[in-house]
Amino acid sequence: MRHARRELWFEVPQRRAYLNITPEVEVFVRESGIIEGLRLVNPMHITAAVYVNDDEQGLIADIDDWLERLAPHEPVAQDRHNNGEDNADAHLKRQLMAPRSCSRSPTAGSTSAPGSRSSTPSSTAADASACCSRRSASSR
Repeated sequence: MRHARRELWFEVPQRRAYLNITPEVEVFVRESGIIEGLRLVNPMHITAAVYVNDDEQGLIADIDDWLERLAPHEPVAQDRHNNGEDNADAHLKRQLMAPRSCSRSPTAGSTSAPGSRSSTPSSTAADASACCSRRSASSR
């Protein structure tokens, strides 16, 4: 069985950001030469999430508002595990976003298969972390 792996690193200046990583994942799959199998995208930071949905700004704003209502950042004293940190809300938001990873078939209508057209939703990484340290989404 053939496999390939690449790490994508993202640093964002904001407390939370939504990044469409579909183009990077599609280039990786195309360059790997693998045309059948599964594509696993796994966030390697505990407060990051990967989800599949439309890359539509209104939807992303609604998701962001919804997350903030369910797990507000402030007041930070409300969260019991904020001992020396202020990112308890990021851990809760990540729990709400999605499973720990997303798997997709590279041949299920994506542009990763030679000559096909994209008809699948975009894969987007959401970084809900409170700090701006390095994050990675690892593609296998």
